[in-house]
Amino acid sequence: MTTTTFALGGDLPVNRLGFGAMRLPMSTFDGPARSPENGIAVLRRAVELGVNHIDTAAFYARGDVRANDLIREALAPYPDDLVIATKVGPLPGPNGMPSGQATPDQLRALVEADLSTLGVDRLDVVNLRVGGMGGPGGESVAERFAVLAGLREEGLIRHLGVSNIDAAQLAEARAIAPVVCVQNPYVDDLALIEECEAAGIAYVPFFLLGGGRDPLDTSRLEKVAARLGATPAQVQLARLLTESPALLAIPGTGDLTHLEENMAAADLVLSEEDLAELRG
Repeated sequence: MTTTTFALGGDLPVNRLGFGAMRLPMSTFDGPARSPENGIAVLRRAVELGVNHIDTAAFYARGDVRANDLIREALAPYPDDLVIATKVGPLPGPNGMPSGQATPDQLRALVEADLSTLGVDRLDVVNLRVGGMGGPGGESVAERFAVLAGLREEGLIRHLGVSNIDAAQLAEARAIAPVVCVQNPYVDDLALIEECEAAGIAYVPFFLLGGGRDPLDTSRLEKVAARLGATPAQVQLARLLTESPALLAIPGTGDLTHLEENMAAADLVLSEEDLAELRG
């Protein structure tokens, strides 16, 4: 399938198959640190393969190996078309996991830290990530989102997004300032995806290769993959890109071979028969 583009906020065109930086410092949140040299190589190869949308966060880190540092070392000075989206809100809990949440008066410091570590004067996209380690919904985002809207007015942020939210929280945020993307767990939420598409808001699912539905309908993926000479992960990525023109994929990896496989999914063509089989 040929990757098309989406204009974040109407003025930042990105390829719909991007890259998530979470796995650059470590394979899992409680796993050992990866080699920084490896992360730098993966980032540079990702850009060579056409990635111009990278998703990161300050809490993507293991010890001294931090995603933002790797991005800056690998790619600065940044290509003119590269869009870096970050997220603020989570704070490390007692076990080091990002289970705590920043208060409104802590958000400026988090944004300023991202500006410093990424080496930019203005952040392209900042997502407010809410809910700790839990699922979407159940709390107000207004006070925190208003702080980020103020930083946007100051020129420190170009565009705003929200992460781990439901429809009510999205409405709450949109009443305060424009929202250009929603970053949520990959689950069946067709109504929210359709709302985003209608409003020109990107829908950016995470854990799209391992944390959402059925889990991934593995047997169906494997059957279609075998027929096409592809991997189940490639089929899943190709399917994702058919679900909505507003949907952006950000698969993450710290492995060069895995990166090459992920990016090849952009050229995988799924027939109507394939898609019907995947839907069951």
